[in-house]
Amino acid sequence: MAIKSMKQIVQDFLNSADVKINGKRPWDIQVNNQGLYLRVLVGGSIALGEAYMDGWWECKALDQLVDRLLRARLDIKIRAIRYLAWNNIKAKIINQQRKSKAYVIGERHYDTGNDLYKNMLDNRLNYSCGYWKNAKTLDEAQEAKLDLICKKLKLRPGMTGLDIGCGWGSLAKFAAEKYQVKVVGITVSKEQVRFARELCKGLDVEIRLQDYRDLKEKFDCVVSVGMFEHVGYKNYRKFIKVVDRCLKDSGLFLLHTIGGNKSVTCLDPWINKYIFPNGMLPSAKQITKAYEGIFKLEDWHSFGTYYDKTLMAWHKNFNKNWDKIKINYDERFRRMWNYYLLICAGSFRAHKNQLWQIVFSKIGSQVDYESIR
Repeated sequence: MAIKSMKQIVQDFLNSADVKINGKRPWDIQVNNQGLYLRVLVGGSIALGEAYMDGWWECKALDQLVDRLLRARLDIKIRAIRYLAWNNIKAKIINQQRKSKAYVIGERHYDTGNDLYKNMLDNRLNYSCGYWKNAKTLDEAQEAKLDLICKKLKLRPGMTGLDIGCGWGSLAKFAAEKYQVKVVGITVSKEQVRFARELCKGLDVEIRLQDYRDLKEKFDCVVSVGMFEHVGYKNYRKFIKVVDRCLKDSGLFLLHTIGGNKSVTCLDPWINKYIFPNGMLPSAKQITKAYEGIFKLEDWHSFGTYYDKTLMAWHKNFNKNWDKIKINYDERFRRMWNYYLLICAGSFRAHKNQLWQIVFSKIGSQVDYESIR
């Protein structure tokens, strides 16, 4: 029996997802370098992403390709087992998100350049999922998300709020302007601090470069949007205890986070290396274990399908405005960023990732909460 060529091995692998090598459909893979097959068979998902960055293969609709691969559960087979095994070992032995490494994600991702995010995100610079229920544009979806958060927290004039992972200050500014709330926002990104302080100038908003573990003050409410993904499973309980320490007895805590369908201890190796170092997506089980005995659940709202639309809008903006920012980035970065946005969109479309807004109150509190949609 003849030994199969490496190309045929890869094609056999792709058949269950109805993906063809050099096919004519938008989700088919176009191979530019025949070394791709060996590279991927040896290196798995990280090699697949790096090969794309290097121009070894193309795909007209990368989001559709990833959606198909994930629905066929081919992501499980394509992983580089040795690489993932080592990362799992590291995650169990070492606290990758310990306090001494808290600012790594800020330096390597959020400090990439405010010009990049200005030309990719909405006009308020929200770097998290929009709420598209009644929205037609990215700006409308992000404003709807901000207002939804404020309503879920039952904000009223004169309240104090803590925003853990405040980004470029969009929520802090919105809450201060629309609901007359005094806000403290913290982030581990120097660029975000610089931008948010300027954005919120003249408002009752304080923006700090600070790790969440150093927080001591009390607030009427606490919110964290798109930051819990950087906390790490070894620190989930500690994070919840910090929120408990900072939240007044009658207050509400809203957690907005991407979630996974199963408990993990590390991210995809390509995402970990190039996009979100030391990131981790919590599962529902990990979240419930973290808050048990401290908070009671008031509401759990899932709208992950909206992240697909949000990411595709970011992708459109990024490419539409590329000429404005390309002087600061090279072609490999452009391909890397497109790969990141599109594989994430495909992942949400395939329902491999989820998006949750969860509202908590303290055990023993007399909060009468009604879910808001």
